Amino acid sequence: MTTTVPGGALKLAEGLSLSRMGFGAMQLAGPGVFGPPKDRDEALAVLRTVVELGVTHIDTSDFYGPFTVNEVIREALHPYPEGLRIVTKVGARRGDDASWIPAVSPDELRAQVHANLEHLGVDALDVVNLRRSTESTREDSIAEQFGVLAELREQGLIRHLGVSDVSAAQLTEAQAIAPVVTVQNQYNVADRTDDELVDRCAREGIAFAPFFPLGGFTPLQHDTLDAVAKRIGASPQQVALAWLLHRSPTMAVIPGTSSVAHLKENVTAADLVLPDDALAELDAIGG
Repeated sequence: MTTTVPGGALKLAEGLSLSRMGFGAMQLAGPGVFGPPKDRDEALAVLRTVVELGVTHIDTSDFYGPFTVNEVIREALHPYPEGLRIVTKVGARRGDDASWIPAVSPDELRAQVHANLEHLGVDALDVVNLRRSTESTREDSIAEQFGVLAELREQGLIRHLGVSDVSAAQLTEAQAIAPVVTVQNQYNVADRTDDELVDRCAREGIAFAPFFPLGGFTPLQHDTLDAVAKRIGASPQQVALAWLLHRSPTMAVIPGTSSVAHLKENVTAADLVLPDDALAELDAIGG
């Protein structure tokens, strides 16, 4: 592991390093992650600042918008800087009413991969996460869907694969088909459901990139978090991100924002040192 970018970097496979402090592009879309950015110029500025700050890990999806976020990423950053890695995900599409619709048939997955390639303007996608269908459970097989992505990887359209919103058993199932470099499940200082999976990913050298690291559509609010933040002179959001980076050596956080100022605040969290007593208090939130 190196320390040349904020929070250090994770070398996950040959040719794949991700900064532990990443950027989630979801909030660059309009309200409800639907439609174009409210302020396109600010969205472009955010993405360019991401690169200026040394972040090499951008998380996105073609169903953000849909399409508009990937198109803004391309406008802001293409041709992409050397070392920048864009992680996308497939497994859903958007309805005209902004609804989220499962899209995990083989043909739908192939179409989504090709759409990501087109909208990002690349010949191969760095990492593609399979998002488990919301119509399935964590007990259902993901072998067919993951197998489709593995075939596209063999064809050279995808370099690396990951999974999202999965169980330990589903991760094992995917690993039997092709290497898995990332797991993206909901996890934060208050939601510790996947503690065991976080530890497993650390043992196996897999990046765990929690979605909703700050609570998502229900922002984290906790008296302990506020008290620790006040004591060490940081914001509660910075403390929550720093706790995640302390939690596991293969944790990679992807907070999102549509503001340059907020982006800079988030990235600063990578250098925040949490004293042992503060870590103990924060650990107890999810206990």
